[in-house]
Formats: sequence, C-alpha cells, structure tokens
Amino acid sequence: MLLSSVSSDAHTWNLVFLQLLLEENGYDVVNLGACVPDELLLAEARAHAPDVIVISSVNGHGRADGRRLIGALRADPMLRGVPAVIGGKLGVAGADDAADAELLDAGFAAVFPDSPDTGPFLHLVDTVCTARRAARAAVPVARTGHGVIPSRFGNGLLPAYAADAS
Repeated sequence: MLLSSVSSDAHTWNLVFLQLLLEENGYDVVNLGACVPDELLLAEARAHAPDVIVISSVNGHGRADGRRLIGALRADPMLRGVPAVIGGKLGVAGADDAADAELLDAGFAAVFPDSPDTGPFLHLVDTVCTARRAARAAVPVARTGHGVIPSRFGNGLLPAYAADAS
C-alpha cells in the first residue's frame, strides 16, 4: 500500500490515521507524507509496486491535484494498472458528486468523501488487494537465464481501466 497526500497538502494527521488504520487491518504501508510532488509519488510507486495507491487530502484542493496526479499515473506504462483511490476534503466548497465522477472517469478506482465511516474504504482496499494478489499468482512467468521473473503488472486487474496495462 502506498499512502500519500497531494502535492499541495501539508496535513499529516490524516496520513497517520490512515497508516494506522491500514496497518491494524494487516496491510503493509509506505507513507510518503505530506506535500509529495507527483514525480516523487510516481517514482516511489514504481519502486514499491503497491497493490493500491491511497491519496488523502484535507486542504480542499484534492480534486484539482488529484486530476493531475491520476493523469500522470495513467500515462505511466508501469503504473496505469495500479488502482488508486482518493478521499478526504477534496474541494473547498464541500461535497460535489459531479466532480467526484470526473475523478472516477479520469482513472481513480474510488473516491471517498470526508466521512468517519472507514468501512467502504477498507472493503474496497481488501477487494482490490485480494484480486491483485490472485492475479499475480496466476500471471505467467518469463524464464530467463537468471531464473523466473513474474510479471509485475498484467491485464485483468481491478478496475476496468487496468485492461490497458501491459
């Protein structure tokens, strides 16, 4: 699990809470912290090959920064199949279902409103991680002179946009 804020968000309490929540539910978490530039997040995602990228925002600029970030993730051949979710206070004017739909259309697997109910988030994370682990176990391996190397990312993973991954 790769956890981060958007590049403009300096808040850390949300990241600490999410890290503890995920770890208490059995997930390994790499917390990149606050104000993470898009390029650094992409480099860390390539290095860690997470099952899910979790983006949290508190400053109200999550929608704008999230659209830019998900565009960069989906443009990267190594990362376009990695599910990413975003949540928190995503807009300065409050909840906006139409804007959240734009984030989904742009490539986020899910958008979570600012809510104390973590059940839907944990359910989605569990579903995606289980599916990605099963897909990795079923992925054909490439034989080289140095042993067997499993493919990192493959087709057929959640969500639907992952079919473009290769």
